[in-house]
Amino acid sequence: MDKTMKALLAGCIVALCTSFAWAKIPPPPPPDDKAKAAAEEKKAKDAAAAEKAKADMAAAEERTIKNYQSNMKKAGKPIPKAVPVAAASPPPKGAEAKKAADKNSKK
Repeated sequence: MDKTMKALLAGCIVALCTSFAWAKIPPPPPPDDKAKAAAEEKKAKDAAAAEKAKADMAAAEERTIKNYQSNMKKAGKPIPKAVPVAAASPPPKGAEAKKAADKNSKK
């Protein structure tokens, strides 16, 4: 047997043994009240951090806009008007989606 075949055989044996060992690991126990409370607290902290990040991003965008506008004024150039962006409509659900798919497929 050459080295390649030995390495392949060893890899297969290791994979087989690990799959047996993994299959015997019991599932984790259900969370108790303390773990549930900790998860809720973490969820609340994550939500607060997301809101803070959103507010920080909005503030940074406002600073950027004001800086851009002041630089345009200093250069004597006109400040372009803001263009509103329409929000995308949510995808259709159920029967409406099927009708839209049928209509698109006939084209």
